[in-house]
This record gives sequence, C-alpha cells and structure tokens, in this order.
Amino acid sequence: MDLGLRGRRAVITGGSKGIGLRVAQELAAEGASVAICSRNAEELAAAAGTIADVQTFHQVTDVTDPGQVTAFVNAAAEALGGIDILVNNAGGARPGNFETLSDEDWQHDLDVKLFSQIRCVRAALPHLRRSDAARVINVNAVYAKYPDPAFFATTVNRAACLNLNKALALEFGSENILVNSVNIGFVVTPQWENIRSRRAPDKPLEEFLAGLAADEVPLGRFGDVDEVSGLVAFLAGSRASYITGAVIDVAGGMGKYV
Repeated sequence: MDLGLRGRRAVITGGSKGIGLRVAQELAAEGASVAICSRNAEELAAAAGTIADVQTFHQVTDVTDPGQVTAFVNAAAEALGGIDILVNNAGGARPGNFETLSDEDWQHDLDVKLFSQIRCVRAALPHLRRSDAARVINVNAVYAKYPDPAFFATTVNRAACLNLNKALALEFGSENILVNSVNIGFVVTPQWENIRSRRAPDKPLEEFLAGLAADEVPLGRFGDVDEVSGLVAFLAGSRASYITGAVIDVAGGMGKYV
C-alpha cells in the first residue's frame, strides 16, 4: 500500500528511542523527510544515524520549555522546507497513586504530556497551514479513558490530552488540518524500567511486564513499537484523508470501555 508519504516533511518529538524513533524510521522508509528531538544529545545523534536515505534533522529540545519548542519547530521547518506532519510523542511516566504523587510530580507530568502537545501544535500551526495535507498525530494512552489509580497522573492528564485532540480537530478541520490520537496500552519502551523501579524494584523487568500483561491485556502480551508506528504512518498518509478527531487504541484489547 502506498501511503502517499513520499516528499512529506515530518516532525516527531521524543524521537531518540522507543515509539518516537520507530515512527521516524517508518515515515522515512515511506519517503518522508524527518526531524526529531529529545533532551539527550548523545541518544539523539545515535538515533538520527539510524534513519537512512532521506533528509534528517535533529535538535536537542526539552518540550517543557516553550522557547526550545519554538526554536526546534522553526529550525525543523527551515531544514526540511516546511512541515506537513507533527507527531506529538514526547512523554514520560510518573507512576504513583494519589497519596504518593507530589506537586512536582503532577506539574512535570502535566508539562511533558498536555503542555508539550499544546506548545508543539502552536509552534507548528503556521507551517501546517501552508501544507496541502497537514496532519497532527498525538500519542496518548488508554488510561485516558480507562482510569487506573496506579497510573494516577497519566489517567488524569491524558484525559485532558484527548479533549485537546478533539477540540483541535473541530477548530482546524475547516483548514484541512487533521488531528488524531493513537492511544497506546502496554508497549515495550524504555520508560517501563522507570515504572518497574518505583512499583516493583525487587522484580526483574521481564517478570514485571509479564505479570502486568497477564492481568490487563486480553492478548496476554506487551505490544511492540512496530505495532504503533504502522498506525501512525497510516494516519499521516493520504489514505487517512477523511479521518480527524479520532482516538484509535493500539493496546491488545486493553481498556474496559466502549
């Protein structure tokens, strides 16, 4: 299937590893030029080196800093010649229940999830308006619709992200800027080591993940980043030209809602 991505220009936040890197690689394989960012310069340079055969730009960026977000998006647009696709993937887990989360935990989680999406869309909007096939894809979580006190901050803040996703789709649909959310469940990414270290420090990571999957996922396993990046690439492409405001789960059946 030709997704119609050849020659498109994509910006991906949190692009140095995990889902973000795999999305960048997949979009590049479809012929899109890509710009990625993260906070870690060494990881970012290594990630950029794995993206072959297309124009690639990378810049160290903290998405909780509005000035750095604007600088990265504008530099990416200049390097790529514009922006057609924005993938808001940056995020990080702050595991804990209501009593254990501090104000600092809450503020950081809100900043890296909701406000990073707000800042990136705001910075990218002038460039997206010049595109003839503008796409915004927000990587969110099933916990936005499936409250779990063990992931209290994620449950609350990702719900706000879903409302942002829908409101953006409604406001900018008339300008043909399509905005969709990919809600992930349990997908193997580096952040799970942070969750394990806080919730079950005495368990090996593999055992910890297997127990979570057995309890929560009908398919009985964690997902792979490839199973997320494929959907993101589809939503970024021409075959998804009549989809906006959607929330699509990639979660192995996880999520007790309709």
